Amino acid sequence: MEDKQIDGFLLANETDMFYFAGFLGAARLLIPIHGENILYVYRVNYENAIETAKDCRVELLKTGENAEEKAAEHIRKLRLKHVGFDTFDVSSFSKLKKNLKDVSLKPSGQMVWELRKIKDEIEIGYMKKAAELSDLGAKTLAEIIKPEMREYEVAAEVEYAMRKSGSEGTAFDTIVASGTRSAYPHGGCTSKKIGEGELIQFDVGATYQGYRADLTRTFLIGKPTSKQEKIYEVVKEAQEKAFQKIRDNAKAREVDAAARDIISNYGYGEYFVHGLGHGVGLEIHEPPTLNSVSKDVLKTGNVVTDEPGIYMAGYGGVRIEDTVLVHKDKAERLTKANHELTV
Repeated sequence: MEDKQIDGFLLANETDMFYFAGFLGAARLLIPIHGENILYVYRVNYENAIETAKDCRVELLKTGENAEEKAAEHIRKLRLKHVGFDTFDVSSFSKLKKNLKDVSLKPSGQMVWELRKIKDEIEIGYMKKAAELSDLGAKTLAEIIKPEMREYEVAAEVEYAMRKSGSEGTAFDTIVASGTRSAYPHGGCTSKKIGEGELIQFDVGATYQGYRADLTRTFLIGKPTSKQEKIYEVVKEAQEKAFQKIRDNAKAREVDAAARDIISNYGYGEYFVHGLGHGVGLEIHEPPTLNSVSKDVLKTGNVVTDEPGIYMAGYGGVRIEDTVLVHKDKAERLTKANHELTV
């Protein structure tokens, strides 16, 4: 804050507030450069916040009180003159601006991301547990899936197994997309019955202590065709090539290129329709971004996905994805479920 010449910071993004105060459900968080932090909470979450929140004073917002007006009141009392903020909707920002005519308000969300992108040992521990639970999801699918099961039945069994073992919920809506639907990168799950010999794209993530993991495997019941095997092996090779490139100071677009070049060299370049990956943490999609136009440079402590894919409309698709921790000279797969096509 000193470097950016800011003497206060006001947060409205729920996940950012959780990152700093350890409580989900607050209205606003004010961080002055000197003095105590103030977490603004409505009555419905007040007792929980008193018990749970850390490193802050919990301020009750009474019925009819406005969070922006209350925060502005404290900003004036503290005589803050340059206040950064993360994300506000237009209406909230207008109220804040109206109440702080002599205060400079500066959009500064990137400052928060610079912190959140680098995971510390506690965060990494939580993400390793989320990854372990996601691996359990993949193991459960391999054990229970059979022809004629509906996609949503498979998703339900997987999510139940993760929940029973400690997951706080899914990191996103589970994908079980079979047959031609496996060609949809975000195909969700439907009432479609799974057939023998169909490609099945399975994308799942568990959540632990608020932190998430992301894993995709492509399965097939029965014997694959030569074409299915070929596509699968190309994606597997591309994923491994990118993984070997992930390390501190690697350019994200060059990691993307390592996988993209493999897929293109086999003649499937037009079917790799998304970037290689994205950051993961308290949200399932965070910086840094790994794609062909990214300007991000990977740093030790980043957690990212490595997920190349080939998607052929009307035929099917293959994606293999792991959640990966960036180290100084190498990468570490946090998700460890085996990379096998058949179940």
